[in-house]
Amino acid sequence: MYQNRVHLIGYLGNNPEHKAAKQTGRKYTVFSLATKRAWKSADEEWHSKTEWHRVIAWNGVGEYAAAKLRKGDHVYIEGTLVSSSYEREIGKGKKAATLKLTSWSIRANVVRKLNRTENQPEAASAASSVHAVAITGESSAGAPF
Repeated sequence: MYQNRVHLIGYLGNNPEHKAAKQTGRKYTVFSLATKRAWKSADEEWHSKTEWHRVIAWNGVGEYAAAKLRKGDHVYIEGTLVSSSYEREIGKGKKAATLKLTSWSIRANVVRKLNRTENQPEAASAASSVHAVAITGESSAGAPF
């Protein structure tokens, strides 16, 4: 059995960019998502690292993301990990070389906005203080949320 499923919760690093594919005209949206992890080292010091993820959402999911999401929004993304390979020339003349590069992105099937609503107090329970809006591109049967 093989499974390619990604679940991310993080913050948008910029406003989503709504685009159209050159050949087909299909609409999609691209945005960056920041996630953070923290750990305690052997010397009892806390460290953290922010990871940036490129997210691509197609069709209705992409239209929702472009219309409703803004920089700084707290979001949940469910999708698949997709790789793209390409070659890039570096250097000039006799020192020129070609590098084969691979980039990774997330193809979003589900986008949920998790921002707190403005009219609720900070001390409210987690269940009532999160405003979740979900748009799905395909069935999310078996999803943990």
